[in-house]
Amino acid sequence: MEILMLVIGLGILIKGADWLVGGAGSIAKRFGVSALVIGLTIVAFGTSAPELIVNLLAAVQGSTQLAIGNVVGSNIANILLILGISAIIYPLSVRSSTVWKEIPLALLAAVVLAALANDLLIDGATTSIISRIDGFVLLAFFAVFMYYTFGIAKQNNDEPEEGDVKQLSTLRAIGMTVLGIGALVLGGKLLVDNAITLASAWGMSEAVIGLTVVAIGTSLPELATSAVAAFKKQADIAIGNVVGSNIFNIFWILGISSLITPLPLVAANNFDMLVMIGASLLLFAALFLGRRHLLERWQGVAFVALYVIYLGVLLF
Repeated sequence: MEILMLVIGLGILIKGADWLVGGAGSIAKRFGVSALVIGLTIVAFGTSAPELIVNLLAAVQGSTQLAIGNVVGSNIANILLILGISAIIYPLSVRSSTVWKEIPLALLAAVVLAALANDLLIDGATTSIISRIDGFVLLAFFAVFMYYTFGIAKQNNDEPEEGDVKQLSTLRAIGMTVLGIGALVLGGKLLVDNAITLASAWGMSEAVIGLTVVAIGTSLPELATSAVAAFKKQADIAIGNVVGSNIFNIFWILGISSLITPLPLVAANNFDMLVMIGASLLLFAALFLGRRHLLERWQGVAFVALYVIYLGVLLF
């Protein structure tokens, strides 16, 4: 039964991603807002909804390791697995502003999280914890990010959008976007709930479940959305979705979660945070060193291979 529900959840996710990309792309085209801004906000928020739901439930229930592992693991999966697969489907041409602004913001989020969480190493405290004060700091960074993003929306952008975006009526585009987000949340919840049941039956710890099963499960909306966007040659939505989701996950989701209950850090979490920072640096380097800020297919293959190695180290 659990496996059947996993398959059903995956089907709902894929259809939800198709609705969300189509609706969001049409909204961007109709209102003259760049697809990158849509990807960084509406799509990123929608595809981060499963992480938000899982973390809120985990925080309320006191499953703090699940909450941290979910966000850190999802961010690693977003870059190495999801952008890797998306680049294999179609090489992703990225705007220079994304390389120099949005991706560094995602890197900053990872570094800020590592700094705030390591009270023992930095301040010599007896324990390391993401406290409620840290949560307010993360939410303040999130407010700055949203202010910056809406500032982009007001700028005239003459760069052409890639891909064929079908023009829909405003009502239908909004309806598709809302239905897409709803389907992503439902599909993600079906996948995560049943995956946790199976993983628990196999004797996996809460931390490992958070970093693997839950992280990959809650990242499936990003995977479905970015893969569909790449297939439709809408690179801005594919990239903006992942970068925006990573920023949302740390500043918004962990910020809210730590306000509900402080999140203690264990030593093993530092390895995963270093991998998250390393993945962000690798993405920046790949786009900075390559021509025309292009994430090519061979780089996508390398990203996926690195993610498989990370999972191997984590599990074995």
